[in-house]
Amino acid sequence: MTQKELTYSAIDLLKKLIEIPSFSSEEDKTGDLLAYWCTIHNIEYNRTKNNVWAVNKYFDESKPTILLNSHHDTVYPNNGYTKDPFKAIVEDGKLYGLGSNDAGGCLVALLATFSYFYHQENLKYNLVFVGSAEEESSGPDGLNSMLSIIPKIDVAIVGEPTQMQLAIAEKGLIVFDGKVNGTPSHAAHPNSDNPIYNTIEVLEWFKNYQFDKTSEVLGDVKMTVTQINAGKQHNAVPSAVDLVIDVRVNDKYTNQEIADILERKAPCEMKPRSLRLNSSSIDKNHPLIEAGIAIGRTTYGSPTLSDQSVLSCQSVKLGPGDSTRSHTADEFIYVDEIKEGIDIYIKILEQVIK
Repeated sequence: MTQKELTYSAIDLLKKLIEIPSFSSEEDKTGDLLAYWCTIHNIEYNRTKNNVWAVNKYFDESKPTILLNSHHDTVYPNNGYTKDPFKAIVEDGKLYGLGSNDAGGCLVALLATFSYFYHQENLKYNLVFVGSAEEESSGPDGLNSMLSIIPKIDVAIVGEPTQMQLAIAEKGLIVFDGKVNGTPSHAAHPNSDNPIYNTIEVLEWFKNYQFDKTSEVLGDVKMTVTQINAGKQHNAVPSAVDLVIDVRVNDKYTNQEIADILERKAPCEMKPRSLRLNSSSIDKNHPLIEAGIAIGRTTYGSPTLSDQSVLSCQSVKLGPGDSTRSHTADEFIYVDEIKEGIDIYIKILEQVIK
Protein backbone atom coordinates (compact mmCIF):
# COMPACT_ATOMS: atom_id res chain seq x y z
CA MET A 1 0.00 0.00 0.00
CA THR A 2 1.07 3.58 -0.54
CA GLN A 3 1.79 5.93 2.34
CA LYS A 4 -1.55 7.66 1.73
CA GLU A 5 -3.45 4.37 1.79
CA LEU A 6 -1.66 3.25 4.93
CA THR A 7 -2.47 6.57 6.59
CA TYR A 8 -6.20 6.28 6.00
CA SER A 9 -6.12 2.63 7.05
CA ALA A 10 -4.29 3.61 10.27
CA ILE A 11 -6.91 6.25 11.14
CA ASP A 12 -9.65 3.67 10.58
CA LEU A 13 -7.76 1.25 12.84
CA LEU A 14 -7.56 3.86 15.60
CA LYS A 15 -11.31 4.38 15.45
CA LYS A 16 -11.81 0.66 15.95
CA LEU A 17 -9.29 0.55 18.81
CA ILE A 18 -11.08 3.39 20.62
CA GLU A 19 -14.35 1.46 20.61
CA ILE A 20 -12.88 -1.59 22.35
CA PRO A 21 -12.06 -1.21 26.08
CA SER A 22 -8.39 -2.06 26.63
CA PHE A 23 -7.50 -1.30 30.23
CA SER A 24 -4.11 -2.52 31.38
CA SER A 25 -4.04 -6.37 31.49
CA GLU A 26 -7.33 -6.45 29.53
CA GLU A 27 -5.98 -5.73 26.03
CA ASP A 28 -6.80 -9.05 24.37
CA LYS A 29 -9.43 -7.65 21.98
CA THR A 30 -7.28 -4.71 20.82
CA GLY A 31 -4.46 -7.22 20.43
CA ASP A 32 -6.76 -9.09 18.05
CA LEU A 33 -7.17 -5.90 16.00
CA LEU A 34 -3.41 -5.39 15.72
CA ALA A 35 -3.00 -9.01 14.68
CA TYR A 36 -5.74 -8.59 12.05
CA TRP A 37 -3.95 -5.52 10.63
CA CYS A 38 -0.81 -7.61 10.21
CA THR A 39 -2.76 -10.38 8.51
CA ILE A 40 -4.41 -8.15 5.92
CA HIS A 41 -1.09 -6.38 5.20
CA ASN A 42 0.73 -9.71 4.70
CA ILE A 43 2.93 -9.17 7.74
CA GLU A 44 4.12 -12.26 9.57
CA TYR A 45 3.50 -11.45 13.23
CA ASN A 46 3.91 -13.00 16.66
CA ARG A 47 1.82 -12.63 19.78
CA THR A 48 3.04 -13.01 23.35
CA LYS A 49 0.05 -12.63 25.68
CA ASN A 50 -1.35 -9.22 24.70
CA ASN A 51 1.83 -7.99 23.02
CA VAL A 52 1.76 -8.13 19.22
CA TRP A 53 5.11 -7.95 17.48
CA ALA A 54 6.82 -8.45 14.14
CA VAL A 55 10.17 -8.05 12.41
CA ASN A 56 10.69 -6.76 8.88
CA LYS A 57 10.45 -9.37 6.11
CA TYR A 58 14.15 -9.28 5.25
CA PHE A 59 15.45 -9.29 8.81
CA ASP A 60 19.24 -9.79 8.89
CA GLU A 61 20.92 -10.71 12.19
CA SER A 62 24.16 -9.05 11.06
CA LYS A 63 22.50 -5.61 10.98
CA PRO A 64 21.57 -3.31 13.88
CA THR A 65 17.93 -3.17 14.89
CA ILE A 66 15.51 -0.30 15.54
CA LEU A 67 12.50 -0.91 17.78
CA LEU A 68 9.23 0.85 16.94
CA ASN A 69 7.05 0.62 20.03
CA SER A 70 3.86 2.02 21.45
CA HIS A 71 1.13 0.64 23.70
CA HIS A 72 -2.51 -0.26 23.25
CA ASP A 73 -3.68 -0.26 26.86
CA THR A 74 -5.45 2.73 28.43
CA VAL A 75 -6.26 4.14 31.84
CA TYR A 76 -9.86 4.13 33.02
CA PRO A 77 -11.92 7.12 31.83
CA ASN A 78 -12.30 9.84 34.45
CA ASN A 79 -15.65 11.19 35.60
CA GLY A 80 -15.39 14.39 33.56
CA TYR A 81 -16.24 12.86 30.19
CA THR A 82 -19.11 14.51 28.33
CA LYS A 83 -18.72 12.19 25.33
CA ASP A 84 -18.79 8.40 25.27
CA PRO A 85 -15.13 7.44 25.86
CA PHE A 86 -15.65 4.27 23.83
CA LYS A 87 -17.14 5.93 20.78
CA ALA A 88 -14.84 7.30 18.05
CA ILE A 89 -16.24 10.72 17.23
CA VAL A 90 -14.71 13.09 14.67
CA GLU A 91 -15.62 16.76 15.13
CA ASP A 92 -13.77 19.79 13.76
CA GLY A 93 -10.81 17.67 12.77
CA LYS A 94 -10.53 16.07 16.22
CA LEU A 95 -10.85 12.34 16.79
CA TYR A 96 -12.29 11.88 20.30
CA GLY A 97 -12.12 8.75 22.42
CA LEU A 98 -10.28 7.10 25.29
CA GLY A 99 -6.71 6.29 24.24
CA SER A 100 -6.89 8.36 21.06
CA ASN A 101 -4.02 10.59 22.17
CA ASP A 102 -2.33 8.27 24.68
CA ALA A 103 -1.19 6.45 22.79
CA GLY A 104 -3.47 5.22 20.00
CA GLY A 105 -2.38 7.84 17.50
CA CYS A 106 1.28 6.95 18.08
CA LEU A 107 0.54 3.23 17.92
CA VAL A 108 -1.25 3.27 14.58
CA ALA A 109 1.24 5.76 13.09
CA LEU A 110 4.18 3.51 14.03
CA LEU A 111 2.36 0.42 12.78
CA ALA A 112 1.67 2.14 9.45
CA THR A 113 5.32 3.20 9.26
CA PHE A 114 6.51 -0.34 10.00
CA SER A 115 4.13 -1.66 7.34
CA TYR A 116 5.51 0.88 4.84
CA PHE A 117 9.03 -0.51 5.24
CA TYR A 118 8.13 -4.15 5.99
CA HIS A 119 8.54 -5.54 2.46
CA GLN A 120 11.53 -3.41 1.46
CA GLU A 121 14.87 -5.07 0.82
CA ASN A 122 18.44 -4.00 1.57
CA LEU A 123 17.67 -1.78 4.55
CA LYS A 124 20.65 -0.69 6.67
CA TYR A 125 18.74 -1.48 9.86
CA ASN A 126 16.27 -4.15 10.86
CA LEU A 127 12.92 -2.99 12.19
CA VAL A 128 10.97 -4.57 15.03
CA PHE A 129 7.45 -3.42 15.87
CA VAL A 130 5.93 -4.10 19.29
CA GLY A 131 2.38 -3.07 20.11
CA SER A 132 2.73 -3.56 23.84
CA ALA A 133 0.44 -4.09 26.79
CA GLU A 134 0.42 -2.84 30.40
CA GLU A 135 2.31 0.41 29.83
CA GLU A 136 -0.11 2.46 31.93
CA SER A 137 0.21 0.10 34.89
CA SER A 138 3.94 -0.68 34.46
CA GLY A 139 2.75 -4.28 34.63
CA PRO A 140 4.85 -7.45 34.39
CA ASP A 141 3.49 -8.49 30.97
CA GLY A 142 4.29 -5.35 28.99
CA LEU A 143 7.30 -4.31 26.92
CA ASN A 144 9.66 -5.31 29.75
CA SER A 145 8.54 -8.93 29.30
CA MET A 146 9.31 -8.81 25.57
CA LEU A 147 12.96 -7.84 25.73
CA SER A 148 14.14 -11.41 26.14
CA ILE A 149 11.84 -12.59 23.34
CA ILE A 150 12.30 -10.10 20.52
CA PRO A 151 15.66 -9.68 18.75
CA LYS A 152 18.33 -7.58 20.46
CA ILE A 153 17.52 -3.87 20.09
CA ASP A 154 20.19 -1.26 19.34
CA VAL A 155 17.99 1.84 19.46
CA ALA A 156 14.27 2.52 19.93
CA ILE A 157 11.57 4.96 18.93
CA VAL A 158 8.91 4.90 21.65
CA GLY A 159 5.60 6.34 20.52
CA GLU A 160 4.12 8.77 23.02
CA PRO A 161 2.46 12.13 22.28
CA THR A 162 5.27 14.69 21.85
CA GLN A 163 3.78 16.82 19.05
CA MET A 164 6.37 15.03 16.88
CA GLN A 165 9.23 16.75 18.68
CA LEU A 166 12.20 14.67 19.82
CA ALA A 167 12.28 13.81 23.53
CA ILE A 168 15.94 12.82 23.70
CA ALA A 169 15.87 12.14 27.44
CA GLU A 170 13.22 11.06 29.93
CA LYS A 171 13.23 11.10 33.69
CA GLY A 172 13.10 7.86 35.63
CA LEU A 173 10.79 7.22 38.57
CA ILE A 174 11.15 5.86 42.09
CA VAL A 175 8.23 5.76 44.49
CA PHE A 176 9.31 5.58 48.13
CA ASP A 177 7.29 4.62 51.17
CA GLY A 178 8.46 6.76 54.07
CA LYS A 179 7.72 6.36 57.76
CA VAL A 180 8.03 9.02 60.47
CA ASN A 181 8.05 7.30 63.86
CA GLY A 182 6.90 8.60 67.23
CA THR A 183 5.34 7.52 70.50
CA PRO A 184 1.67 6.49 70.57
CA SER A 185 -0.42 7.84 73.41
CA HIS A 186 -3.84 9.05 74.55
CA ALA A 187 -4.53 12.49 73.12
CA ALA A 188 -5.33 13.83 76.59
CA HIS A 189 -1.82 13.17 77.93
CA PRO A 190 1.41 15.09 77.24
CA ASN A 191 3.49 13.70 74.38
CA SER A 192 6.68 15.33 73.14
CA ASP A 193 7.17 12.65 70.47
CA ASN A 194 3.97 12.98 68.42
CA PRO A 195 4.87 11.59 64.96
CA ILE A 196 2.44 13.99 63.28
CA TYR A 197 4.34 16.95 64.73
CA ASN A 198 7.63 15.22 63.95
CA THR A 199 6.49 15.13 60.33
CA ILE A 200 6.57 18.94 60.08
CA GLU A 201 10.38 19.01 60.02
CA VAL A 202 10.49 15.97 57.76
CA LEU A 203 8.24 17.65 55.21
CA GLU A 204 10.40 20.78 55.32
CA TRP A 205 13.44 18.62 54.59
CA PHE A 206 11.79 17.06 51.54
CA LYS A 207 10.57 20.46 50.36
CA ASN A 208 14.06 22.00 50.52
CA TYR A 209 16.44 19.16 49.68
CA GLN A 210 18.36 19.52 46.41
CA PHE A 211 20.31 16.79 44.66
CA ASP A 212 23.73 17.94 43.50
CA LYS A 213 23.75 16.88 39.86
CA THR A 214 21.75 18.81 37.24
CA SER A 215 21.16 17.47 33.74
CA GLU A 216 21.53 19.75 30.73
CA VAL A 217 18.47 18.12 29.15
CA LEU A 218 16.34 17.01 32.11
CA GLY A 219 17.22 19.58 34.77
CA ASP A 220 17.14 18.69 38.48
CA VAL A 221 15.91 15.55 40.17
CA LYS A 222 12.32 16.34 41.25
CA MET A 223 11.19 15.00 44.63
CA THR A 224 7.59 15.43 45.82
CA VAL A 225 5.69 14.16 48.85
CA THR A 226 2.36 13.06 47.39
CA GLN A 227 0.57 11.19 50.20
CA ILE A 228 0.34 11.38 53.99
CA ASN A 229 -1.54 8.91 56.20
CA ALA A 230 -1.76 8.64 59.97
CA GLY A 231 -4.14 7.94 62.82
CA LYS A 232 -7.35 5.98 63.20
CA GLN A 233 -9.34 7.91 65.80
CA HIS A 234 -9.53 11.41 67.24
CA ASN A 235 -8.33 10.63 70.76
CA ALA A 236 -5.25 8.52 69.98
CA VAL A 237 -1.81 9.73 68.89
CA PRO A 238 -0.54 7.22 66.29
CA SER A 239 2.82 5.50 66.45
CA ALA A 240 3.87 6.60 62.97
CA VAL A 241 3.01 8.71 59.93
CA ASP A 242 3.24 7.06 56.52
CA LEU A 243 4.42 9.12 53.55
CA VAL A 244 4.63 8.45 49.82
CA ILE A 245 7.42 10.27 47.98
CA ASP A 246 7.54 10.54 44.18
CA VAL A 247 11.08 11.04 42.81
CA ARG A 248 11.70 11.86 39.14
CA VAL A 249 15.31 10.98 38.37
CA ASN A 250 17.47 12.73 35.79
CA ASP A 251 20.09 11.01 33.64
CA LYS A 252 22.94 11.97 35.99
CA TYR A 253 21.89 9.36 38.54
CA THR A 254 20.90 5.72 38.54
CA ASN A 255 17.85 4.82 40.57
CA GLN A 256 20.08 2.85 42.92
CA GLU A 257 22.21 5.94 43.58
CA ILE A 258 19.11 7.98 44.44
CA ALA A 259 17.88 5.24 46.78
CA ASP A 260 21.26 5.08 48.50
CA ILE A 261 21.30 8.86 49.02
CA LEU A 262 17.78 9.06 50.44
CA GLU A 263 18.14 6.01 52.68
CA ARG A 264 21.26 7.63 54.12
CA LYS A 265 20.16 11.27 54.36
CA ALA A 266 16.39 11.47 54.68
CA PRO A 267 15.13 12.18 58.25
CA CYS A 268 12.74 9.23 58.20
CA GLU A 269 12.64 5.59 57.17
CA MET A 270 12.70 5.20 53.37
CA LYS A 271 11.90 2.10 51.30
CA PRO A 272 11.76 2.14 47.47
CA ARG A 273 8.93 0.17 45.87
CA SER A 274 10.96 -0.53 42.74
CA LEU A 275 14.23 0.60 41.14
CA ARG A 276 13.55 -0.64 37.61
CA LEU A 277 12.06 2.51 36.03
CA ASN A 278 15.30 4.27 35.14
CA SER A 279 15.91 7.48 33.21
CA SER A 280 16.68 7.11 29.50
CA SER A 281 18.35 9.12 26.77
CA ILE A 282 19.87 9.12 23.31
CA ASP A 283 22.96 10.86 21.97
CA LYS A 284 21.99 14.09 20.23
CA ASN A 285 24.36 13.08 17.43
CA HIS A 286 22.62 9.76 16.82
CA PRO A 287 21.53 9.42 13.16
CA LEU A 288 17.84 9.26 14.16
CA ILE A 289 18.11 12.57 16.00
CA GLU A 290 20.16 14.22 13.27
CA ALA A 291 17.56 13.08 10.73
CA GLY A 292 14.75 14.56 12.84
CA ILE A 293 16.56 17.86 13.32
CA ALA A 294 17.24 18.01 9.58
CA ILE A 295 13.48 18.12 8.90
CA GLY A 296 12.76 20.76 11.52
CA ARG A 297 12.14 18.75 14.69
CA THR A 298 13.35 20.17 18.01
CA THR A 299 14.80 18.29 20.99
CA TYR A 300 13.82 18.43 24.66
CA GLY A 301 13.84 16.44 27.90
CA SER A 302 10.62 14.84 29.11
CA PRO A 303 9.55 14.71 32.79
CA THR A 304 6.90 12.03 32.15
CA LEU A 305 7.40 8.28 32.20
CA SER A 306 6.96 5.83 29.32
CA ASP A 307 8.14 2.37 28.28
CA GLN A 308 11.54 3.93 27.62
CA SER A 309 12.15 3.29 31.31
CA VAL A 310 12.44 -0.48 30.76
CA LEU A 311 14.92 -0.22 27.87
CA SER A 312 18.68 -0.42 28.32
CA CYS A 313 19.47 0.78 24.79
CA GLN A 314 19.37 4.38 23.57
CA SER A 315 15.83 5.57 22.83
CA VAL A 316 13.86 8.60 21.73
CA LYS A 317 10.26 9.39 22.59
CA LEU A 318 8.43 10.69 19.54
CA GLY A 319 4.80 10.70 18.49
CA PRO A 320 1.72 12.61 17.32
CA GLY A 321 -0.56 14.22 19.87
CA ASP A 322 0.00 16.36 22.94
CA SER A 323 0.85 14.86 26.33
CA THR A 324 -1.26 17.51 28.12
CA ARG A 325 -4.36 15.78 26.68
CA SER A 326 -3.43 12.39 28.10
CA HIS A 327 -5.74 11.02 30.82
CA THR A 328 -8.06 14.02 30.45
CA ALA A 329 -11.82 14.06 29.92
CA ASP A 330 -12.92 13.97 26.27
CA GLU A 331 -9.43 12.95 25.18
CA PHE A 332 -8.74 13.59 21.50
CA ILE A 333 -6.10 13.72 18.79
CA TYR A 334 -6.27 15.75 15.61
CA VAL A 335 -6.62 13.57 12.52
CA ASP A 336 -4.01 15.73 10.81
CA GLU A 337 -1.58 14.96 13.66
CA ILE A 338 -1.75 11.28 12.75
CA LYS A 339 -1.13 12.07 9.09
CA GLU A 340 1.82 14.27 10.00
CA GLY A 341 3.14 11.66 12.41
CA ILE A 342 3.28 8.93 9.78
CA ASP A 343 4.92 11.32 7.32
CA ILE A 344 7.61 12.39 9.80
CA TYR A 345 8.31 8.85 11.02
CA ILE A 346 8.83 7.74 7.42
CA LYS A 347 11.01 10.73 6.53
CA ILE A 348 13.25 10.21 9.55
CA LEU A 349 13.65 6.49 8.96
CA GLU A 350 14.27 6.92 5.24
CA GLN A 351 17.33 9.04 6.05
CA VAL A 352 18.68 6.38 8.40
CA ILE A 353 17.79 2.94 7.08
CA LYS A 354 17.79 3.31 3.30
